[in-house]
Amino acid sequence: MAQDSKKLAGSVSRRQFLVASSAAGVAGLAGCSGQSSSETDAPATEEAETDAPETTTSTPEETSESSESSESSAPQMLTAEGSSTVYPIANKGSSYWNSNAPPSDGEYWGSNDESTVPGWDELGAPDMRLADYFASLYGFEPTETQANPAFATSIGLSHSGTGCKSVRDGLVDIGNSSGPITAELGISESEAEENYVDHVLGRDGQPVVVSKDVYDAGVTELTGEEVRQIYQDEITNWSEVGGHDQEIYVVGRAEGSGTDTSFRLNMLGSADASMEGVDTRKGQNQQVATVVQQNDGAIAYMALAFTGPEVQPIGIEFEGTLYAPDKSAEHTIFDSDYPLNRDLHQYTTVTEDTPSGTDMREAAFMNMFLTTFGQKLFVEDNNYIPLPDKDLQAEKDKLPSQA
Repeated sequence: MAQDSKKLAGSVSRRQFLVASSAAGVAGLAGCSGQSSSETDAPATEEAETDAPETTTSTPEETSESSESSESSAPQMLTAEGSSTVYPIANKGSSYWNSNAPPSDGEYWGSNDESTVPGWDELGAPDMRLADYFASLYGFEPTETQANPAFATSIGLSHSGTGCKSVRDGLVDIGNSSGPITAELGISESEAEENYVDHVLGRDGQPVVVSKDVYDAGVTELTGEEVRQIYQDEITNWSEVGGHDQEIYVVGRAEGSGTDTSFRLNMLGSADASMEGVDTRKGQNQQVATVVQQNDGAIAYMALAFTGPEVQPIGIEFEGTLYAPDKSAEHTIFDSDYPLNRDLHQYTTVTEDTPSGTDMREAAFMNMFLTTFGQKLFVEDNNYIPLPDKDLQAEKDKLPSQA
């Protein structure tokens, strides 16, 4: 099943891992989660020392043999960065991957007398560790060792725009984005299709949320037009939409974030739509949630994974149809036809070495998310929307053939 090691090494070396932009490298190696890139970057000097060539004298033949041996060594770390919306999915998957749990675990991977992971039987109940199994499907040799996958993964936390630019510039292997790369980079659909592969992990029924005082005062739903007017400074007090006499504190995501791009596209009609009503902007979903918790009269748009009792999603009515934040309702913000629904992307690049746009490391890692196991543990358990079967198959078809 395993491919020739030289072939694998060549297929995965087209992008260089840069410490300054890798983000969460240390956490990725250790299988940790929930840390930002600024907390986990390794010192550049350490990377330089690791990569520095030996200073011993050698013949050209020895140098060639040494280079070939180095090239045939273990595959490089798989790096990704970008969207704070995609981050919970990708980082949890990375943590599971890096731990490389045994099939007897039952909670994180495999099955035992007490528990079994979702989709275990669909995978054929493989007698292999987690990363060993998914990596072996694409030709990597199993390590059979805890916390030692065939290649490590590292997920950095930034913005969708940053993730798209980083994958464009070859700084990371995967660019995480909650907005389309066309809008994030300002490129055409044809340019995007020529240079990138758009892998979709799941979906987010992007909610509009309000602070607890607003929700308790009776504002549990708004029309799409009312939300537009609030963000464009045409409605400024909650009393104008059935609430209490309270000035509206309008919170937005940072410009360049995929959440902001998607909201403007879907709610305001254009990625460049004006938002004169915004009082403050925050770069990450968690920061938005904190602002809404700490300020009366607040409204915001964010990812589903960051909502809660103090940050209440509200229903939004579009053209007579109310989409409720309740999975049992007739129409919900979890439905695929909810107008603020958006795909959660991982972008890879087309290169001379990889004309398909996806190398074997990327395929092995992404395939993990496109299973019942991955959709339940990494997508649904983070309060996002799993892909329907037909979309899962379409995403699998984008990957290289398995070994």
